[in-house]
Amino acid sequence: MIRVLLADDETMVRAGVRAILGSDDETEVVAEAGDGREAVELARAHRPDVALLDIRMPRLDGLTAAEEIVRTAPGTAVAMLTTFSEGAYVTRALGGGATGFLLKSGDPYELIAGVRAVAAGAAFLSPKVARYVIDEGLGGGRLTREAQSRARVSALSPREREVLGLVGAGLSNPEIAARLHLVEGTVKAYVSAVLERLGVRNRVQAAIVAYEAGLVES
Repeated sequence: MIRVLLADDETMVRAGVRAILGSDDETEVVAEAGDGREAVELARAHRPDVALLDIRMPRLDGLTAAEEIVRTAPGTAVAMLTTFSEGAYVTRALGGGATGFLLKSGDPYELIAGVRAVAAGAAFLSPKVARYVIDEGLGGGRLTREAQSRARVSALSPREREVLGLVGAGLSNPEIAARLHLVEGTVKAYVSAVLERLGVRNRVQAAIVAYEAGLVES
């Protein structure tokens, strides 16, 4: 079972997300928080596989809570619940260690897929969130960023580009290994090489480059 901590200051939002995750036989919400400070405390106490955090919460905002959870509960992956208006926060969330960005109004299956991907160590961006981030959220002209990403990706080998595209699609290392008929250790080596050659810190940043370079359909 994937054990999830759900944090949102709106009771109705928590109820809706809990119902969606509860429909998945592989996922269980083990704790709920109404503010960021409580989320950090519950993450330390329950050590869930995934902490699903709203960005705007009282006492401690979701971004700061994410940083605290990554620092004090390293076995817990963090995914942010976002809206279109919160794209500007993505850069900080990336730096803080979040590896998932899910849209509150997104498809329920997308929410489940995102939680599964993040729990498996993959990066996951809701396609609409990714498109928003590319168009609005990271600063600089869209065409300039896309051109820069294509140039960065062009330095990769064909296999590395293939792996990057699958990282951008939210696949975990075991899923990439199965798709490409490789052993998982080889995939890990490819992913590490891709991150280093792109000069990015984590899989989410690599996924954004993949989106901007046109390696992933959005």
